[in-house]
Amino acid sequence: MTVQTGRGLRLALATLTLALGATAIAVPASAAMTTTANVATTAKPTVVLVHGAFADASGFNDMIARLQAIGFPVIAPANPLRDVAGDAAYLSSILDTITGPIILAGHSYGGIVITNAARGHDNVKALVYLGAFAPDTGESALKLADQFPGSELGHALMPRDYKLPDGTPGGTDGYIVAEKFREVFAADLPASKTRLMAATQRPGSVTGLSGGSGEPAWKTIPSWYLIPTQDKVIPPAAQRFMAKRAGSTVKEIRSSHVVMTSHPDAATAVVLSAYAATR
Repeated sequence: MTVQTGRGLRLALATLTLALGATAIAVPASAAMTTTANVATTAKPTVVLVHGAFADASGFNDMIARLQAIGFPVIAPANPLRDVAGDAAYLSSILDTITGPIILAGHSYGGIVITNAARGHDNVKALVYLGAFAPDTGESALKLADQFPGSELGHALMPRDYKLPDGTPGGTDGYIVAEKFREVFAADLPASKTRLMAATQRPGSVTGLSGGSGEPAWKTIPSWYLIPTQDKVIPPAAQRFMAKRAGSTVKEIRSSHVVMTSHPDAATAVVLSAYAATR
């Protein structure tokens, strides 16, 4: 599919490319949200944003607004957060419904899901990891987080067993306890916001967080990686390891784990960088 771009979008991309040259990203909102009458709004890839555990798709709201303002179709589906294979199959079924090119981005556990769901989809042109896991075959979220020092997630998790409708054991979900949510998950967001996030968090199943990944799509699809250097869920050292192994284009920013929420301009800029390199 031929991509049509207007002068306004080219200027926005150029501005963002310059801003992304620094190790710590400082992307002005005006660059990420540039809209003019000259910006073409057709033939752009669909950006699919996949959230992780202890969150939902609303964490991408500010990114979505910025991408839609410059004409990108965006989908941010609900991640089931049950197990790697099932979650990836669900996302893959959504990708099946999209015609044209796709930029697939994931946050946290969502990175494992996109790593698996992208396989077999030739129209996925780029993978974007936003403070996310980029596993190799057999690796799990918990294994990768524990492989490097710095994760405080294990000390903040509260397990809750649940039952199936017939009364038999269904499994165990993990929640971040409310008192530790802001400190561990989103320390650079206002407490008023993180209280709401803690109350509405969607749990990750222990099966999903401990389940091994399949053959990674980053072996055949180019990837970009935004590393939040103040991440207390996935240690920055672990993210650097995964990004180097995947051959990702890497940027870093001083941010908590929820980099797409606390720094939506920087996260949007990485998506646009992937678009500029693969169109």
